[in-house]
Amino acid sequence: MSISSQSIKMLCASGLLILSVPAFADVKAGVDAWGRGDYKTAISEWRGPASRGDADAQFNLAQAYKLGRGVQQDLSQAESWYKKAADQGHLQANDNYGLILFQNNRRSEAQPYLVKSAARGEPRAQYVLGTGHFNGDFVEKDWIKAYALMTRASGQGLPQATSNLAQMDKYIPLNDRRRAIELAGQMEQNEKRVRTAQVGGLRPPQPSGPIQTAQLPPSQATPPRATYQPPAPTPSPAPTRPGVTYAPNPSSTPAPVAAAPTPIRASNSGNWRVQLGAFGDVNKAKRLWGTLEGRVSGLSQLQPYLVQAGTITRLQAGPFATKSQAQSMCSNVKATGNACIVKAK
Repeated sequence: MSISSQSIKMLCASGLLILSVPAFADVKAGVDAWGRGDYKTAISEWRGPASRGDADAQFNLAQAYKLGRGVQQDLSQAESWYKKAADQGHLQANDNYGLILFQNNRRSEAQPYLVKSAARGEPRAQYVLGTGHFNGDFVEKDWIKAYALMTRASGQGLPQATSNLAQMDKYIPLNDRRRAIELAGQMEQNEKRVRTAQVGGLRPPQPSGPIQTAQLPPSQATPPRATYQPPAPTPSPAPTRPGVTYAPNPSSTPAPVAAAPTPIRASNSGNWRVQLGAFGDVNKAKRLWGTLEGRVSGLSQLQPYLVQAGTITRLQAGPFATKSQAQSMCSNVKATGNACIVKAK
């Protein structure tokens, strides 16, 4: 089975465009400017707070350097700002930095960041760690933990994880899979406790494409190592040295076992949004977004908005070109038990 970094690039791109709700007024002014497409003004607003140690501003600068918006694209600068924010406990910076380190084959450095992300339910980090624990390459070999992590990632709709679970089923004994499923349930409960104590940022529009990186080498007839090289298939019905790999492209992998609603993508512009809740505490709005974007198909592709109305913060997402598109997304949201209404801008 060939191994490609394309799925890792897609996974990284899927979570790299978040702008943090700021602590300083000038950081908020930068977020507002970014939302208008005035990227240079956004950068000028963020530089001062970032240099003074504001993690939100540092993360937002990393995003700008990542995309080359308002500044010349500079991935080393992006990585540096991600690290500064991540090391201060910024959640999305931690997610992105860990995945970037792993993508760049700096796996021992990536491990502590991936572990933190996985502990609060980040499915991409769970997928990477689950693969590592199955192969025993950059983390210890532990098939029960591997299956539990992959179960959590698959349960959140990550198709690469579902594909790897199918491979693991061929090798992991049934009793161990049952133990792993119990562990996955414990992990889910622990993730909820961790998320309750943490506050994350929100996401601006997605980029047009992933970052370009070097391709990982193809599979060879050797046991898996740090390069995720699986062994060649054997005729034995019970192979003893299997390996699971990163799917070459999410679009070509099997769909999750549980049927998911058809994803609904936001347009670049539109007059319709969906409202997911209204809160007296802005942190509750942010926590709800962090929960729903992992549960509702297509929601992570949208732009979230924190709309202030006096002391109330309304959590909205969009934009949608038509009212019917917004209604379809509300149907997906309501299927999870969360309220949702369609709003015109």
